[in-house]
Amino acid sequence: MAIQEMEKPGAGEKTVMSVCCSHCGGACLLKVHVKDGGITRIETDAGREPQMRACLKGRAYRQRVYAPDRILYPMKRVGERGEGKFERISWDEALETVAGELNRVREKYGSPSILFKVSGGDQGSLHGRPCFQRLMNMAGGCSEIWGFFSYEGAIFAQLVNYGTPLPSNMRDDLINSRLIFLWGFDPAETVLQTNTTWALARAREAGARIISIDPQYNNTAATFAGEWVPIRPGTDTAMLLAMAHVMIQESLQDQQFLDKYTVGFEQFRDYVLGGEDGVPKTPAWAEEITGVPADTIESLARDYAATKPAALMAGIAAGRTAYGEQFHRAAITLAAMTGNVGVHGGDSGAGSYTGYRGRFPSLTLPAMPSPPNPVESKAPPREYAAPSHPDFNRLRPGHINIAKLADAILHGKSGGYPADYKLLFLVNTNFPNQYLNLNKAVAALKNPGLEFVVVCDQFMTPCARFADVLLPVCTFLERNDVTASSGDALYYGYMNQAIEPRGESKSHFDICTALAAQLGIEGYSDKTEDEWLRELVKNSGAPDYDSLKRDGIYKLRLAEPYVAFEEEIADPGNHPFPTPSGKIEIYSQYLADMGHPLLPPIPKYIETWESRNDPLAQKYPLQLVTKHVLRRAHSQNETVPWLREVQRQEIRINPSDAEARGIRDGDNVRVFNDRGATVLPARVTETIMPGTVSIPQGAWYTPDENGIDRAGCSNVLTRDEPSMAGAYPTNTTLVEVRRQE
Repeated sequence: MAIQEMEKPGAGEKTVMSVCCSHCGGACLLKVHVKDGGITRIETDAGREPQMRACLKGRAYRQRVYAPDRILYPMKRVGERGEGKFERISWDEALETVAGELNRVREKYGSPSILFKVSGGDQGSLHGRPCFQRLMNMAGGCSEIWGFFSYEGAIFAQLVNYGTPLPSNMRDDLINSRLIFLWGFDPAETVLQTNTTWALARAREAGARIISIDPQYNNTAATFAGEWVPIRPGTDTAMLLAMAHVMIQESLQDQQFLDKYTVGFEQFRDYVLGGEDGVPKTPAWAEEITGVPADTIESLARDYAATKPAALMAGIAAGRTAYGEQFHRAAITLAAMTGNVGVHGGDSGAGSYTGYRGRFPSLTLPAMPSPPNPVESKAPPREYAAPSHPDFNRLRPGHINIAKLADAILHGKSGGYPADYKLLFLVNTNFPNQYLNLNKAVAALKNPGLEFVVVCDQFMTPCARFADVLLPVCTFLERNDVTASSGDALYYGYMNQAIEPRGESKSHFDICTALAAQLGIEGYSDKTEDEWLRELVKNSGAPDYDSLKRDGIYKLRLAEPYVAFEEEIADPGNHPFPTPSGKIEIYSQYLADMGHPLLPPIPKYIETWESRNDPLAQKYPLQLVTKHVLRRAHSQNETVPWLREVQRQEIRINPSDAEARGIRDGDNVRVFNDRGATVLPARVTETIMPGTVSIPQGAWYTPDENGIDRAGCSNVLTRDEPSMAGAYPTNTTLVEVRRQE
């Protein structure tokens, strides 16, 4: 049925307005139909434009709520850790056990020995990180993790070059673009702001030329792009530098813009032309590295310099590589060289996932407040950290990078970490499934030195299987929360509770409130869920609480799309960039003072480990990329039947690589390296470039009796080594593929 013709509620049926918040980069309106206390179906936005229409994950959420494998009762482990054998216990026993272990470990080993990690999905301003952060900090603190899985390299670059992690134009502004580069950017699969694809569709209809640069011909390229430029993983920075070389050699750069708004272009130009190291970064130099023909690089460079305005959408996939921050810094530099920063139809060249420059006074929504973490607030600053910024420091507070979590558990103080870790508290995170070098993470979870593991989850994920006590969390349709978006439309959303929590599952807030009582924490909360939400909305720019709750969504209207840095470009004297120099810093004195060769003051090409030139490539000659797919938000929704029917978990391999290995389309293959192996079907296709293979990330680790994963879990293959700036290198991996007999 057409979306404008959605059915009206039937007899005895009510419609509950909610907002999907499953950590896919979007937040979409859901109309949840409920009858006799059960969800009958879910529809989406059919109101005024812009409509915040849900994708298939949101529309299929009823199957997630009623999944037979939902965890509905507290459980404790009765088998070996990781074996997945549990027995049901009461909430009283579960809370007493968890609180008792927290107290025991803190008293015996100290608060730093408690390691806490919370991730995204099914959370908002009250539930998820906010309420657990408050609990852990009020209980005496804990050790935490720093580094975003998705875009730590982009954040680093944005803080260095622009002084802010919020440098993006509204997606609506793409309709003003004449040329759009989708560089490692696939919003048709990953969403990355609800209406990104709608904005691309309108831009294409308005005549924009759209080019996809990616190792694989993805769904966004197939739908919107007129050109696909295949590029080897981890080499994107080399191509950007070669494009800069063409512009400099042919005097195509916007020198007036560079002189007025940037610092450090002279040092960058010297490096690009070869003055620093004797190697000019020519298109021919880049062709050998990237596999992109030199004439293609030359043509794209001239087009980018000449076509105004143009948007270089730097996807975070290219930054999820070793030295991925260099890609983002180079993309920002090219956006400045072409004068496309701070103008309608342009783009800052920053990471595609991040939000808008500055804060809208009418779009502020505080989270549940938390005191400082006594453990992390007393620790010395991280070495080689990005410049400080309050909007993101609270989300990355720890001194253990996410890539090194397993290593920290295994080695503790003897490995140079701040503590020996005895208790692991995991909320909304699928460790080890979503972490690098999965088999090492499994070894960490089985380490006898790790005395207690508590997991809060909805399903028996690979993470939940390693819990000593498992606490069942309800979905966002079984409690209330509020959220604010900075996507294509600016809006507030209210996640109305549609049904009662299934079984004995509880909300994050209720679990934290109960644990606070067990721990004897005074003052954790004197408010109900509704009272907390009223307090948060009262201190925001949202309309009155009751109307927001009734409507589920409140959309803000702007006269024109928001453009990042428009004020800085229009009036730099009164509106300097928030950097030490007040300008876009192509050369960073902050990095120069660090003096680390892998964090140079200007963006440079640094060859990744496990590149095609690595000696290891003699043994493992194929480069692996781990793409996101529409059916999952990371590892969420893996067991939802409707979504499993949509996309098969398979490895893409080019026909030339498949033929050399005797692999035919549909064959089961073993993908392996020294870290592990996984078995899954092969998709032999020209949509992946030769020498590269692609496995969708997020499949649930399912080992056989020999420890070989049988589900196509890509992280049995990845290396647990972050980039110097913290980038998560899931797309820097060498593998071999063999037909499974």
